Amino acid sequence: MTSYNLQANREWWAQQWIDLLETSRFKKRLERARNYARQGNILSVEFKGAKVLAKVQGTDPEPYQVSIALESFSDEDWGYVVETISQKAIFSAQLLAGDMPPNIQEVFGTNGLSLFPFTLSEVRSRCSCPDKVVPCKHIGAVYYLLGDRFSEDPFVLFQLRGRTKERILQALRQLRNASNPQLEAAEKTETPTAATSVVTPPNIDRFWQYDEPLDTSLVVIAPPPSSETVLDVLGPIPLASEGAGNSESNPNEAIGQYLEGVYQTVSQQAIMAAIG
Repeated sequence: MTSYNLQANREWWAQQWIDLLETSRFKKRLERARNYARQGNILSVEFKGAKVLAKVQGTDPEPYQVSIALESFSDEDWGYVVETISQKAIFSAQLLAGDMPPNIQEVFGTNGLSLFPFTLSEVRSRCSCPDKVVPCKHIGAVYYLLGDRFSEDPFVLFQLRGRTKERILQALRQLRNASNPQLEAAEKTETPTAATSVVTPPNIDRFWQYDEPLDTSLVVIAPPPSSETVLDVLGPIPLASEGAGNSESNPNEAIGQYLEGVYQTVSQQAIMAAIG
């Protein structure tokens, strides 16, 4: 069974998805949906293309069949979206780090699209239970569980719009290679076969040097296991305030805010450097 833990602080994109469900006037129905998700009544969840298929155990012996889908974007639409993302290196860096850029909607809006549905009626959902009201508690339970999946991997939301993580990353790499002829040429260069290769002794002086372009597909970027930064671990900076008794003169807070901004900028620049 798939259990669900109600998160107090969801990622903003997951919360936006949950907020859409909770605009429903059926408050009691939503409470039962949350209980179903918490108690492990969702037996399975899987993607079939851009559609989510789930089995939810209800009061009947046989589990109910639930499907949830959004309108998929066309290949042409996704081509424009990925090209726009590739032009903003910070967007690529944040997505590869498992984070959804706060202004990602601008990318889709520029191309006349919306990543998030505006109303609950745009979410095409069905359930095999006899309840004629949509969303029923079984659909609601799967909807809540998807919110957790979005927090873990923002690309799941993209998949509901018809594009998998692998296809998006592949398209981004191709666009980066096209803008970098040297990298593209290096990737197309054939390596010598075992019969024609020549073994040369290693040069110890150049052991730590590598002059060839790195294969971007080998770069793996994962979010840190904790949200704590070095500043959180070190704690307050022991600086004296200017003027005794003046509560407004607090250089610790000002310097802490400045260093926090520097830390975030350096982290993003490191990710951008890693993906080329």
